[in-house]
Amino acid sequence: MIRILVVHATRLISSLLRAVLSEEPDINVVGVAHSVAGALRELKACGCNIVLVSADLPASGALELTGRVAAEAPDVKVLVFGVPESKNIILQYVMAGASGYVLQEVSIDKMFDNIRAAYDDQALISPQMAAAFMEHIAELAQVASRVSLDVTAYESLTPRELEVLELIDAGLTNLQIAERLFIEVGTVKNHVHNILSKLEVSSRSDAAAHLPYIQDQDATSA
Repeated sequence: MIRILVVHATRLISSLLRAVLSEEPDINVVGVAHSVAGALRELKACGCNIVLVSADLPASGALELTGRVAAEAPDVKVLVFGVPESKNIILQYVMAGASGYVLQEVSIDKMFDNIRAAYDDQALISPQMAAAFMEHIAELAQVASRVSLDVTAYESLTPRELEVLELIDAGLTNLQIAERLFIEVGTVKNHVHNILSKLEVSSRSDAAAHLPYIQDQDATSA
């Protein structure tokens, strides 16, 4: 059974979505939330396996929630709906951990298709987006080659710096990282400066390129 947590800022739309989705025999709406904080509370309690989150959440809330779910509940899929047809915006959601997306103008039947595809570990994307993903992968490979990754450099990072690096990789801004970790923005900036210095890179994206290698090292040593 597909168990969905619906996240939308407007209560009326949330109720309508719940009613429509609940008519499907293989879908059960197990929770509704109207903010990032509310969604995270529901996530722990409702036992969902898909979070259906509106791209219209205020203050980049959908992007933040996507990153939080990916980090805190990796077995739960995130499907962002109401997404504008923009390669850059869609890539942001995917990089943050979204398993799929639903464009603004699609029919409800198409949303059902995307929900079921996400549940089955599949993704329904256009040929244009497939090409954009391939281009992005190629860019990441070039970044990794350019920065000459030193996989031992991570040993100098503190646990807090590793935590900040993971949030950078999830696409969060300094302000969002500060709010997530309950620290000052200035403290986040200091951590970012230290990370760039220790990894001997000049940008956040170059620093994030180290993360898969760091995680591989941690998994190997565990």
